[in-house]
Amino acid sequence: MGFEHETVARIERYRGPIFDVVTDEVTMSHGGTAKRDVVRNRGAVVVVALDEAGRVVLIKQYRHALGARIWELPAGLRDVEDEDPALTAARELAEEADLTAGRMEKLVEVHTSPGFSTEHVLVYLARDLAPVPHADRFARHDEEADLEVTRVDLDEAVAMVLRGEITNAAAVAGLLAAARVR
Repeated sequence: MGFEHETVARIERYRGPIFDVVTDEVTMSHGGTAKRDVVRNRGAVVVVALDEAGRVVLIKQYRHALGARIWELPAGLRDVEDEDPALTAARELAEEADLTAGRMEKLVEVHTSPGFSTEHVLVYLARDLAPVPHADRFARHDEEADLEVTRVDLDEAVAMVLRGEITNAAAVAGLLAAARVR
């Protein structure tokens, strides 16, 4: 059994609507302590929407931290208190890709950057896809207003991962897991 690290002090550095940042002082196995900055957030859901032709829904979205548009899967923060993550995934699929799923099952879980973040992402596999009626579609805003939505054969999406064209960690994990369970 390993050493039990304990937080002996915490300083809150930032509190925001999406994440908080703290500096923890943590006991180390050599007997001293070390300071560790931690980004705490609510987590997210990601959806691998796989249609009957073996294609997945990809979204190209602007990500300001990277200053670029990148390929991702439909996704969103778990920002509704106590909402079942599968319902969050279904809502995000409808909002970002105008689709519903007859089946939604958990595929894989990912800690996106455990060296400094608590972010925990649940990736779902959605099947039996159907379009959301035009009258019921979500009005997209901000970065989502100009999403590029397309469907790509799952094997081509995996090839995009391996060529470095899809780099979003949860998308990489979800696409590779979907290819494995297909």
